[in-house]
Amino acid sequence: MKKFLGIIAVACTLNIAIAQEGTLQAEGKVTDVRTKKGIKASIRYSSVPTGSITGRFNDSTFSFQIFGTAKYQVTAEASGYNSKTVLIDPRHAGTGSRILRNIELTPKGETIRLNHLIFPQGKATIDPKSFEELDEIVQMMKEQNKMVIQLEGHTDNQGGAQANMELSEKRVLAVKKYLVSKGVAKDRIKTKAFGGTQPLSNEMTQEARAFNRRVEMRILND
Repeated sequence: MKKFLGIIAVACTLNIAIAQEGTLQAEGKVTDVRTKKGIKASIRYSSVPTGSITGRFNDSTFSFQIFGTAKYQVTAEASGYNSKTVLIDPRHAGTGSRILRNIELTPKGETIRLNHLIFPQGKATIDPKSFEELDEIVQMMKEQNKMVIQLEGHTDNQGGAQANMELSEKRVLAVKKYLVSKGVAKDRIKTKAFGGTQPLSNEMTQEARAFNRRVEMRILND
């Protein structure tokens, strides 16, 4: 009997070790998008979609364990900044035990550039690689159900002004259509097209033109 109990104890110890070995840790810091300096923020996280696992921090960093295969949403709020929600997916861990996901906050009143929103040149079809960033916007708007945003489309200055204006309009409408398809009410999403009238850089290089092609998000009401 003692030998049998000993075998069980060893088996339990092994199971615990395996569980600990397979545990994922989500980590990140909250920074100012311009200065990259840390910001003390109110940070909350929850499992998606059930919200059965939750937690909070009041700091410029966060760290928590991920259980199972569920995604987690992390929202950071700080005085004078637009809040931001990101999604953490266990599949991004690869073979490691940590998932690093920093959150950059933009000062209130400034637009938020959607850095991972990709369109083929001259087209308004959203590349599937962009869906993750758009899903984070969906999650944020579902959590903050009074939030109203404005999507602002910009192109580079190549080609005709009218064609660029139409292209930037088609792109923001494509983004709006995606957000609405995920459950965000269409009256909470405004759109505005600028074409190539508001370049961030006037250099005539490929890098500068790519930098000017963008969609930005402005929070009108939070």
